[in-house]
Amino acid sequence: MKKITALVLGILFMLCAPALAQNIKIGLMCPLTGAWANEGQDMQRMLDILVQDVNNKGGINGQKIDLLVEDDGGNPNTAALAAQRLVSNGIIAVVGTYGSAVTEASQGIYNEAKVVQVATGSTAIRLSEKQFNLFFRTCPRDDDQGKSVAAAVERLKFRKVAILHDNSSYAKGLADEAKPLFEAKGVEVVFFDALTPGERDYSTVLTKLKSLSPQAIVFTGYYPEAGMLLRQMREMGWQVPMLGGDAQNNTDLVKIAGAEAASGFYFVSPPMPDDLDSQSAKDFIKAYQAKYNAAPRSIWSVIAGDAFSVIVEALRVTGADAQKMGAYLRDELKDFDGLTGKISFNAKGDRVGDLYRLYRVDDKGNFVLQPK
Repeated sequence: MKKITALVLGILFMLCAPALAQNIKIGLMCPLTGAWANEGQDMQRMLDILVQDVNNKGGINGQKIDLLVEDDGGNPNTAALAAQRLVSNGIIAVVGTYGSAVTEASQGIYNEAKVVQVATGSTAIRLSEKQFNLFFRTCPRDDDQGKSVAAAVERLKFRKVAILHDNSSYAKGLADEAKPLFEAKGVEVVFFDALTPGERDYSTVLTKLKSLSPQAIVFTGYYPEAGMLLRQMREMGWQVPMLGGDAQNNTDLVKIAGAEAASGFYFVSPPMPDDLDSQSAKDFIKAYQAKYNAAPRSIWSVIAGDAFSVIVEALRVTGADAQKMGAYLRDELKDFDGLTGKISFNAKGDRVGDLYRLYRVDDKGNFVLQPK
């Protein structure tokens, strides 16, 4: 009888062993195609390094990580399908995504499936006003960014500006935040309207702006359109300063505009990877460069790395229980050492603290951090 019992127990153990050893599935949803493809490609590279590092060190509480990657194409419709595929594959948490409208298209899907979502470049205010208790972001919000843009306009002594956006959740939200702040500081807003993203010719809107004689253009959209605007302003012989937001923190802006046209362009953003302060961040960027023979093209892949790291920390402490992970991140995680600095979240899942800095593009196309 004892032999039979031992045999049964042995069989049961073998049947259970695969389940016990099952890897933890974490998703990455990012734009691997489309206008923002290089952002997503850098995010995937960043997480590949971090996943390998965690797995090489034994995983999380003995379990290895499987990274499941889905391309959202930078499109809300594609994002919904990508989110559904990740959920159906059993992820416990997801990193992503980059664009605010794209993240918004996926929020309800992840919330209903009880998946922890940590967004990376999605700064629109309303994303964290929906009382989704499993939604977080390691990037700042547009209201914080609006204050930084207004401070930059004041610092640069612009008194008459044109505000141009692209009607996306991010760009319109930032424009809406910035306008009353400008006006409260006595800055005249002579234009407030949108361009159509993805077009190749912005001469009509630029001609309209030129006729209004602003001292500066504040463009709140993304880097592909910013690069086109800068290039076409130079082609039409119009020299006026342009100031942008953090979605223009990508070195491909200079490739699109050309170094001469981009020279003198300002933007506010969390610090570029090369300007991160901590030694751990400097060491990581060196490892990234050694593996891929290039630096990250913007800060957003590094912020995606921070999103992955806080997910891992929550898993270490709570185990693979999404509700416990969410409660830990919201209520207990304090001053976690991320690549971009200390990370804590408030009751809405927003990152606490000021990350924004002012940059200027020099005549060689370098992004130069301006002194405080």
